[in-house]
Amino acid sequence: MASIKDIAKQAGVSISTVSYALNGSDKVTKETAAKILQIAEELHYVPHAAARLLKKRQSNLIGIFLTDFSGNFYGDLLQGVKEYLSGKGYDLLVCSGEKSRRLIPERMIDGAIVLDVTFSDKELLQYAGKGHKTVVLDRELAHPNVNQVLLDNKAGATLAMEYLLEQGHDKIYAVTGPVGSYDAKQRLRAVRQVAERAPHARVVELPGNFSRASGEAAARAISEDYDRPAAVFCLNDEMAVGAYRYFTTHTDLKIGKHIHLIGFDNIELAQFARPRLATIDYSMRKWGAIASEQLLKMIAGQPVEAERIYVSLIQGESVDSLRSVE
Repeated sequence: MASIKDIAKQAGVSISTVSYALNGSDKVTKETAAKILQIAEELHYVPHAAARLLKKRQSNLIGIFLTDFSGNFYGDLLQGVKEYLSGKGYDLLVCSGEKSRRLIPERMIDGAIVLDVTFSDKELLQYAGKGHKTVVLDRELAHPNVNQVLLDNKAGATLAMEYLLEQGHDKIYAVTGPVGSYDAKQRLRAVRQVAERAPHARVVELPGNFSRASGEAAARAISEDYDRPAAVFCLNDEMAVGAYRYFTTHTDLKIGKHIHLIGFDNIELAQFARPRLATIDYSMRKWGAIASEQLLKMIAGQPVEAERIYVSLIQGESVDSLRSVE
């Protein structure tokens, strides 16, 4: 692979002159710069990214760190991040796995957006203490170099529970999420708080992990326990889709009649379910865009405040009033 030294030798100029030309400096004449660029092209010269980073202290790359890429959740979120960053001259790296985290201390990225439960708070605070800018989407951390853009999980879960109670449902299955998930913990806490205010209601918690398979497993347990119409609140739509599929393919229980099902996230797949899945909606693209905006402000040294993404209830035919049940 050709180096700057090779170009300088063939052009008969110094290494510093080649460097100036390659970086568009006006310290060399147009004629000399054109000659150097022509030689660089002929030698198939590729700039060394790490060396360029050391010089410029800026990569114009932002990394987003995700626990995994499963399900339908991440598409719109990533699109929102990408669209905003592209408009500001930045590119996006999507990362998952422990080894990818070295991009942060090695300063191969200018900042990080984190939605990854495998990152510990301690690790993120260590990076922040060394000046690395981070926006977190899945936890609350107090540090000048860390900001948070969080979903209003409490409001969403409260809306879902109150909607079920308003329809007259007093037996509610809550399919939970991963143990370490901030969103799952916040939603479950709200479920319990609403239940405490409605002593006539009985809430049965079933384990889940935000996957479709765990929704199917919960549906199997509910069908075996079924004795009368019941409501099911899956703490995300992936699990709701799994439960929906199990009830409709493995049982005679009808969605909207025997089982009254509501999810959280309003993913695209859930929108095609018939009867329409009731769910909690918010803009994933907006979530990604706001996170990106906040991170670039931090990188530029501008003040930022914690942001919250607000939610709303979508009333679907998968939930009906008990008064309508035959």
